[in-house]
Amino acid sequence: MKIALITDAWPPQVNGVVTTLGRTCRTAEAMGHELRVISPSLFRTVPCPTYPSIRLALRPGPRLARELAAFDPQAVHLPTEGPLGMAGRAWCLKHDFPFTTAWHTRFPEYLQLRMRLPVGASYAWLRRFHRPAVRTLVSTETQQSELRARRFGELVIWGRGVDTAQFRPYGKDIYDLPRPISLYAGRVAVEKNLEAFLRLDLPGSKVVIGDGPDLPGLRKRYPRVRFTGFRSGEDLARHIAGGDVFVFPSRTDTYGLVMLEAMACGLPVAAFPVPGPQDVVRPGRTGVLDEDLGRAVHAALDLDPQACLQQAREHSWEAATRVFLGHLAPVDGAVIDRPDLSDVPQAVGASRKR
Repeated sequence: MKIALITDAWPPQVNGVVTTLGRTCRTAEAMGHELRVISPSLFRTVPCPTYPSIRLALRPGPRLARELAAFDPQAVHLPTEGPLGMAGRAWCLKHDFPFTTAWHTRFPEYLQLRMRLPVGASYAWLRRFHRPAVRTLVSTETQQSELRARRFGELVIWGRGVDTAQFRPYGKDIYDLPRPISLYAGRVAVEKNLEAFLRLDLPGSKVVIGDGPDLPGLRKRYPRVRFTGFRSGEDLARHIAGGDVFVFPSRTDTYGLVMLEAMACGLPVAAFPVPGPQDVVRPGRTGVLDEDLGRAVHAALDLDPQACLQQAREHSWEAATRVFLGHLAPVDGAVIDRPDLSDVPQAVGASRKR
């Protein structure tokens, strides 16, 4: 099947959305599907307000139409609600072409943190964006329930995977720091609530892996924290595996793929009991969820890393990609197997509550 993926999130951006889309595309291509990714790299761009490292396509409509006409897709998926997502939506509506969307990011909460925009107004706009979609793919049952309560329709669950060949235990010798090492990896930005972790009085050391707009300020305010900066590939996995507990302080993530990557490296997770961690962590086995994050860190250090490894192995990109493909809305003539969710582990987000 020929699939057009029209996305505002793509490299050089580094985040869970980009990782998910990239792995899904590569896995779908290995299964024999043809994908055309239409991303900001094809267009003139402007920096995203409050986050200049993210580039937004400028007036993408005309070229997008030419790209789609040349590719002649059988299915269109819009994973983001930015300028390219809006242009793709307009093209599909104009041509009466069925399409699917996805809910990767809680933009209303992010916009409230960054720009003080009312959450209700943002959800109203996003509800309008997703309404014409045949289906909207969400990552967890919690997110599905929350969006249903906000009157979003046609919500289906598409889980996530983890590359256990890359993310695995590598040993602990990468850091010359007092132990235990409490570690975070991901975007260094206000929506990640990092200071809830950095302010904790914990034994041993703290490590932050990643880059983002808040990095310079946090480095100045917390000189005793080891900030490694951006890491990728095996180097990232080795830095994660060198820790003892993974701390995930975000209250706004829809999933938190990096928690699975940390588990695959043998690290239990300490997090708040909020959507994302509630769907990924198995409390008392692969992590601890507590409104007292320090208490969660202390308790998580006592958990068995083998349980974390086992949970990570249950999340394959192949299974997640089969679910993704089955939820697409191909035009007449395209053949695709609908996912049989009964044989897909709950760990990849397959819901049996229909």
